Order: sequence, then C-alpha cells, then structure tokens
Amino acid sequence: MPRIRAASVAEHRSMQRAALLDAARALLSEGGTEALTFPALAERTGLARSSVYEYFRSRAAVVEELCEVDFPVWAADVSAAMERAGTAEAKVEAYVRQQLELVGDRRHRAVVAISASELDAGAREKIRAAHGGLVAMIVEALDEMGHDQPRLAAMLVQGVVDAAVRRIELGAAEEPGVIADAAVSMALRGVRG
Repeated sequence: MPRIRAASVAEHRSMQRAALLDAARALLSEGGTEALTFPALAERTGLARSSVYEYFRSRAAVVEELCEVDFPVWAADVSAAMERAGTAEAKVEAYVRQQLELVGDRRHRAVVAISASELDAGAREKIRAAHGGLVAMIVEALDEMGHDQPRLAAMLVQGVVDAAVRRIELGAAEEPGVIADAAVSMALRGVRG
C-alpha cells in the first residue's frame, strides 16, 4: 500500500491530484499537448503510471480539469484589472492588457497549449462556456461606450487579443509591450468606430 503523506486519505488524494495538475501545466507549457502523457505525469510526480489512471481516465480529463481550475483564476485576474479601471475605454484597455500580461503565466500557457480537437464534446463545451464568460466581461463596457453591437464587438476584441497572444508566444520580433500597445490601439479604435 502506498504511503499516505497527509493527515487523511482524502487530503492525500487532493495533494496527489494537485501535484498531477501542476505536472500537467509544466508539461503543456514546456512541450505542448504532445508532452502531456501519463508516463510523463507519473515521472514528474513520482507516481506509478497506473496510479495516474486512478485520478484521471484520459488526457482529455486532465485538460478539462486544468481548464476548470485555472480558467476562473485567469478570468478573476482580468476582472480585477477591469474593476480598477475608471472609464469604459480604460476597462477595454485593461481587458486586453491583462490577458496579454498573463501570457507568461504557466496556467495560461497550459490552457493555450490545449488543442480543442483532442477533447470530447463536453470538455470543448466547458472551455467555450469559460471563454464566453471572459468575453461577457467586456460587453458592458462596450455598451457603455455606445457600441450598437457590443456582443459582436466583444468577440472581435477577443480575436485581437487571441492574435496578440499567438504573436507573443511565437517569440515575435516585437517586444510583448509593443504587441500589447498595438492590440490595445486596434481594439479601442475598432470599438470607437
């Protein structure tokens, strides 16, 4: 029987699950979805490969739980940045900048590394819903700015953010700050128009 490293079995299992998720984040951010394998998770955590299956039935299950755990933290960071902004335009800027600042965060790199095509329909739907919640944050600011189609504009602003994220992650010639400035400028000019 394996050694319990906590006060209770439940606490031990919770610690092991957290260790597996942390290992998954590291693997995804270092090598993308190809790096996320059960043997690699076992090696990173010191668990037997068969033990990994006790916690997760598949790679998709690992990815789904990562999204459930990490996306709310990421969204809370964006929401907090927007709340600190005074005007609707400042909220749009905060929405863009905060997401781009999170690009270097391991939680974000892991979520971005996930290819939706590898997930089952339920997992893809949860991720879509989480992204929808993020986009919903900016709709009110765009409405306040007088945009006649704030939901559509929010989706397009998120498209600018997504393109900037990819540019930063590719190690573009431009510094991340230059990319962020360009993304903010494009977003604000677009929603004002």
